Amino acid sequence: MSDVLQRLADTLDARRESSPNDSYVASLYARGLDTILKKVAEEAAETIMAAKDGDAKKIIYETADLWFHTLVLLAQQGLRPEQVLQELARREGVSGHEEKMSRGGQA
Repeated sequence: MSDVLQRLADTLDARRESSPNDSYVASLYARGLDTILKKVAEEAAETIMAAKDGDAKKIIYETADLWFHTLVLLAQQGLRPEQVLQELARREGVSGHEEKMSRGGQA
């Protein structure tokens, strides 16, 4: 499964060289961080609405959009999905309460 994320991340990196007129991702990069953040927020809201509706197909579709735009954000920031997967692996088996406390949060 992470192979898909790696291939997509590679494609997103390659889109940096594309014209904003020819590539949706390049157009997001050209418009900057605020535009990308707005897309992530929009897709998060649409995922929430799909979940509230209880429509499994919509939840999957909207989650895919959310993940995609989050990957665009990571790429724009010079980060890779492998780094997120490493962080998730680090947290595996650790209580959510413990993990939050280790970051200075409240359980």
